[in-house]
Amino acid sequence: MLPHYRIILASNSPRRKELLAGLDLDFEVRIIKDIDESYPHDLPTKQIAEYISKKKAAAYLSTMAQDELVITADTIVVLGREVLGKPKNEADACRMLHELSGKTHQVITGVTLTTRDKQVSFSVETDVTFKVFTEEEIDYYVKRYQPMDKAGAYGIQEWIGYIGVTALNGSYFNVMGLPVQRIYEALKGF
Repeated sequence: MLPHYRIILASNSPRRKELLAGLDLDFEVRIIKDIDESYPHDLPTKQIAEYISKKKAAAYLSTMAQDELVITADTIVVLGREVLGKPKNEADACRMLHELSGKTHQVITGVTLTTRDKQVSFSVETDVTFKVFTEEEIDYYVKRYQPMDKAGAYGIQEWIGYIGVTALNGSYFNVMGLPVQRIYEALKGF
């Protein structure tokens, strides 16, 4: 599909690697550590993930070869007006899951595709509704699955998603961390 580009996935996430591999594309993973993921506090929540994906892309630009296309992404969980990032510890993960329990929230992934000559960015939003969780279910999930590396303290592809998701409006793969259908369409545009 893109014979003139070497595709670079700028993510260490096993989920993102698995999802991008599902597009049958050859790609390599390249990681730059400690990229600043802060954002202006007055930035509308729907723009945060895309803003961060662009910041990540900017960190790669100076190291890119002319024939490389870098894919950067960032996923956030939004409940009302609150952005739920990655939990700091088990107590924070339990707090987040209590907040999400019995409610609908949004998962927003921002993606940026960057070459030396072109950049395309977009966001994909999915609504996820959870059942009301028991204390035991939350404790079991947090202790067993240690979701400290996941926005909103959960992975939809894990036990909590199996037992907890009552409705989903949008892309399931977006909730996993990479809206592969939209990426496929954007890559075709290159």
